[in-house]
Amino acid sequence: MKKLFKYAWDMYKEHEEGINYLIFGFLAFVLNYCLFYVFETWMHIDYMVATALSWLLTVFFAYWTNRTFVFKSKNTGKTNIFKELCSFIGARIATELLELLLMYLMVDLAHINSNIAKLVAQAVVIIANYILSKIWIFKDSKGE
Repeated sequence: MKKLFKYAWDMYKEHEEGINYLIFGFLAFVLNYCLFYVFETWMHIDYMVATALSWLLTVFFAYWTNRTFVFKSKNTGKTNIFKELCSFIGARIATELLELLLMYLMVDLAHINSNIAKLVAQAVVIIANYILSKIWIFKDSKGE
């Protein structure tokens, strides 16, 4: 049993960033849908506004978890953290627009079932978010 635990731990450490991204990405996904449900169903907010609010709150959660647990940013100081946050939000806006475009292309133009289209679009967005975070936002982050 000890060998199995060591093997699992070694595998986790070898792929820690990717595994943590999947874990916290899943939590962000759940948070987004739960917030949307609360805003729309319980608070009777228009579904488009509920979508925007849940996305906005989820982006802040995703930034914190990506900064802290996934990419372990070393940036310090208000200016550096603000720049990092703005880059993160900018990238998430871009991938949200990508998702909307993919949904339009698949559902309206290709007549693919919206649930299938959503899964495909989410897969593309998750990969794009990871790549943008890795190469642009949290790349070799250093404190000042």
